[in-house]
Amino acid sequence: MEEYLRSRVPWSTEPSLETKAKEVGVDFDTLIEGIKNNKSDEELAEEFDVTPKCIGYLKEHFWTHGIGSIMGQD
Repeated sequence: MEEYLRSRVPWSTEPSLETKAKEVGVDFDTLIEGIKNNKSDEELAEEFDVTPKCIGYLKEHFWTHGIGSIMGQD
């Protein structure tokens, strides 16, 4: 019975990739395009004037959580 009482609305567990990118001064659309084109962390870091480690964290978020980090049930 408890299963039916839970909220079925999706919720976010953390900020979206877009929010995280914005916080560090990385253009979200350009980041996604760079990932699509298989640019290295170093290439993207140079383009955005951030560290390769920063780009690595953003890419990890993309590959493990997607863009929005939405969890829950439909």
